[in-house]
Amino acid sequence: MGKIVRIGNGQGFWGDSPDAAYELLTRGPLDYLGLDYLAEVTLSIMMRQKLADPARGYATDFLLFLRRALPELLERNVKVVTNAGGLNPRACREGIFRLAEELRLHGLKVGVVEGDDLGPRLDELFAAGVPLAHMETGQPLWEVPRERVLSVNAYLGAQPVAEALRQGAQIVLAGRITDTALVLGPLMAEFGWRPPQWDLLAAGTVAGHIVECGAQCTGGNFSRWWEVPDLWDVGYPVLECFEDGTFVVTKHPKTGGLVSVATVSEQLLYEMGNPVAYLTPDCRADFTTVHLSQVGENRVLVSGIKGGPPPDSLKVSATVHNGYKAAGQLVIAGPRAVEKAKLCADMVFRRLDKAGVVFAPEERVVELLGTGVCHPGLVSPPHDLPEVVLRLAVRSHDRHKVERFGYELAPLVTSGPPGVTGFAGGRPKPQEIVAFWPALVPRQLVEAQVRVSVEAI
Repeated sequence: MGKIVRIGNGQGFWGDSPDAAYELLTRGPLDYLGLDYLAEVTLSIMMRQKLADPARGYATDFLLFLRRALPELLERNVKVVTNAGGLNPRACREGIFRLAEELRLHGLKVGVVEGDDLGPRLDELFAAGVPLAHMETGQPLWEVPRERVLSVNAYLGAQPVAEALRQGAQIVLAGRITDTALVLGPLMAEFGWRPPQWDLLAAGTVAGHIVECGAQCTGGNFSRWWEVPDLWDVGYPVLECFEDGTFVVTKHPKTGGLVSVATVSEQLLYEMGNPVAYLTPDCRADFTTVHLSQVGENRVLVSGIKGGPPPDSLKVSATVHNGYKAAGQLVIAGPRAVEKAKLCADMVFRRLDKAGVVFAPEERVVELLGTGVCHPGLVSPPHDLPEVVLRLAVRSHDRHKVERFGYELAPLVTSGPPGVTGFAGGRPKPQEIVAFWPALVPRQLVEAQVRVSVEAI
């Protein structure tokens, strides 16, 4: 079938296995290694870090990976595409160059993709009549006090990634690009795919979607988990891609996990909206045209994908401060454990009411883990459980109220019913609530910038 481009994804989110990417690099052949660090909430965390220290605001785990893997990457000539740049890709690039100098590696080319961060441009956008209205409530972002807006990022597509690779970048470092761009970008660079080749761009988009969550398509989070061999050593996914838009989903030999029509199908349905029009900045993909066939052990061929032109808008992922929360839990053991747990919950909120700290019903969460709260009605627990976990949580815009809640759990150990235990780790502390704010922006108002630079070592 001609030229094969092998693309692996070794990171499904910031916090994924610290060894997965290195093993994906070293346990079999690759041309490209994708590393996806960003979720909707991640950019707000990075913003807090950047406000505290202008040299931060990116996924520091990426540099930890490079310290271990950079010599191997260069020796194997594997290129890396990642969104680890977060809100500060330039600072991340400087960290890469410092690391290369420390490791005595010469001539490393790093491409930076910027333009997604709309935070500094909010006044300009609002003046142009762009409300960045919440896609569910319709509320314009300009109605939110500016100090509560934590991050505002447009999703860029694969084109700037491809451009950085065409300019010779060995590492492409971006902020908020689409997850699928980590795969589609290399394919556009390798095969020369461009608009209006919508079917090919849709194929690359589907390929990126299948591997974007790492091991979720190789046996992780799989409904028939008992069929997955050696899940402890799960192999992260590898795509074998061809110029005609077909590709094989697989994993390296002698790794655990499972690649089957079923595992790939489950990942295809992950975060699925309208299957006929899966929208990205690069195209729209019709997931109803995807054809899967098992062509070997741990090998699934994907073909038949159709696509169309992209929408006129880009999705924006904004986050806003929305108050504070705190949560804590206790183990309630012994006879009549469920009854005692309900009493403990009632005691906490009655004592708070007595102290003048009142939480409305919608500001409280009471969960008795073990009684079927995750799937109510599906399982009937035994009449008298020997123990349950009582989880209590509150939220409020008043930080002091949330802090006061944290004082009420520990006293239950001696002033509540018998069998209260498991209190450890200190009082629950208030944590900032970061609310996701999805919006749209006209695509002509967002322009990606690409710069490939070489640090002379």
